[in-house]
Amino acid sequence: MHVIKVETNKQLQDAFHIRTNVFVKEQHVPLEEEIDEFEDVSTHFVVYDNQNVVGAGRLRYVDDYGKIERICIAKAARGLGVGRMLMEAIEMEAKRCGALKAKLYAQSHAEKFYEKLGYFTVSDEFLDAGIPHVTMEKEL
Repeated sequence: MHVIKVETNKQLQDAFHIRTNVFVKEQHVPLEEEIDEFEDVSTHFVVYDNQNVVGAGRLRYVDDYGKIERICIAKAARGLGVGRMLMEAIEMEAKRCGALKAKLYAQSHAEKFYEKLGYFTVSDEFLDAGIPHVTMEKEL
């Protein structure tokens, strides 16, 4: 498996494909909320297992931090370290571009996963697209 910073339209379509499968089909997030106004100002990442896309995420910069968003892993690839690999690649890019910290909105059920990566919770639980989330941060 390998993580790629999206450079082609095909790679971007692969990112949208896995995001649609995970967020829209599995978690019932409306498509108009999933694909938003920040797509063109974000750096996108995809994870491939051979030619199959198994994960995606995006990064955008807000003030002095990198905002990590839309992290998703295909059902068949969960628990295999794909999420960690994806997060490490995104964090490395954020740091390379001068971000001092990373911030994300974690689905509450994934809070422990992000804690293992060094993130700490900085908010109470809130709903985003009808799903419980918390805000988490990490110094880079």
